[in-house]
Formats: sequence, structure tokens, C-alpha cells
Amino acid sequence: MVSVIIAAHNEEAVIDRCLTALLAQDVAGRLEIIVSANGCADRTAEIAARRGAVVIDRSEPGKAAALNAAEDVAGSFPRIYLDADIVVPPGGLTALCESLDAPGILAAVPARRIEVVGRSWPVRAYTAISSRLPVFRRGLFGRGLIALSEEGRDRFADFPTLVADDLFLDSLFDDAEKREVAAIEVVVEAPMRTSDLLARLVRVRRGNAQLRAAAASGEVAITVRPSDRWAWLRDVVVPNPWLAPAAVPYVVITAIAGRRGRRGQAVGWGHDTSTRARPEENVT
Repeated sequence: MVSVIIAAHNEEAVIDRCLTALLAQDVAGRLEIIVSANGCADRTAEIAARRGAVVIDRSEPGKAAALNAAEDVAGSFPRIYLDADIVVPPGGLTALCESLDAPGILAAVPARRIEVVGRSWPVRAYTAISSRLPVFRRGLFGRGLIALSEEGRDRFADFPTLVADDLFLDSLFDDAEKREVAAIEVVVEAPMRTSDLLARLVRVRRGNAQLRAAAASGEVAITVRPSDRWAWLRDVVVPNPWLAPAAVPYVVITAIAGRRGRRGQAVGWGHDTSTRARPEENVT
């Protein structure tokens, strides 16, 4: 068996296609799908239940609590953490699970392609730089899909009450313990507008700062990957000078997001609604 956990907050627009892709996997008969709906004001839980998922319906929003509630129910390994807007390609779960059989590999992720068609020029420029950063290839975060072996899951007890859950998972493993399965690619939707991108980046920066503060205080026993402020220049623009024009909006957007992220406002559950399409009329 394989346990798939989806923490979902108002995801009726995307949850059906996510579950459809899961049920079409070649391991579908051995899947335990748990949708941990939290603070939903839509039909997320209803749609998930009709597709045969185990549904946990919590009234309060909060991803960490939703993940931990699902962990109390999940009974199988490998353990898959999936975002509701990610469509797993055919054979994807099998490839990820098989990669965890390799000696020393405790966490596996798919490759990712950032969809930028129809996005504003600053969003496309930002993505042209960010998608070439070394951390884009090495990190577990930002893919919407992470697979852990049982040994990997034993690295921690519960998800801490923090927003940066994927950075938390990434910080638990050395690079040699992580594997990107290049044969499997998921599509991650870039925000439609520059304002949407900024909102996402501010959430990410506040969440990352929260996690780093928790690590520094000993609240969580991890070493968080340090940020590399000059990687965009050293590792991207210098080797690829044709990307220099894209670096201008990248630097500006990064600076604005950093300044807004330092204002210290509370960090809560959030996702980019600009890429959530209206639910299909035939979803019942």
C-alpha cells in the first residue's frame, strides 16, 4: 500500500482532476488516499468523498494541523504528500516509490515544469531566472509532491505548526538522501499576474523566516538551508548572459517581496487563486 495525503483548503476547482489522476495510477488498487479538508467553505470534502477518498473535514484552516490529522489515519508507506492542484502523470507514483528503494534515498520528488503561458512578462522573466537556480533542482520544495520512505518519515514526529512544510521536509535530509526522478514531470502553475507572484513570494518568505526562527530557537531540531542571495547572478546570469534582461524584474520582485515579508504580519494558509479555474460543471 501507498498512503497519499492531500491537505486541502477550498480546492473544489482542482481536487477532482487531482484525484482522477491518482485513481488512474498503476498502483491505484494499492492506494490509500486521505484528503484532509480544513476550513473549507466549498465542496472540497464532498467531491473527495464521492471519489472514494478517506476524508477528514476540519472546521479550522491550517495546513500543519491538517497534515497531522491525516497522519493519524495513514497506515502505509511510502508516504506521499500531494498538493490538490498537482496532476500526477501516469506511472508517477510507481517511479517515485521505486526510487525510494535505492540505498540511502529517503525522499523523492518529480521534476517540474513551470507553466508560464499567458502570464505577465515580469512573471515570465522571474521564472526564467528562478527555474535555473541550483536550489530549483536540489530542493524538495515548490513541486507540490514529495514522497518519503518509512525511514524518511521517521525523521520527525509531527509537522510543526509552521507554514513552510516543504522547506521543513527539505531540511530533514542531506542532498545525498534526496532524489529527483527526472523521468516524471509535474506541471506547477506560475501565478498569472505580477501581484499574484508577489503575494505568493511574501507568503513563502514569511513562512521561511518563521521556520528559520523556530530552528534557531530549538523549537524544531533541523538545520535550514541558508539562502543564497547571489545565486541568480553567479549561477544563472553569468553563465547565460542572454538572461540579463530577465534579471532586472527578478531582482526588483525579489527585493519588494523581501521588504514586504519582513513586516512581520501573521503567516496563515494561503494559495494562489489566480490559477484555480472554476470547477467543471460535470463534477458531482
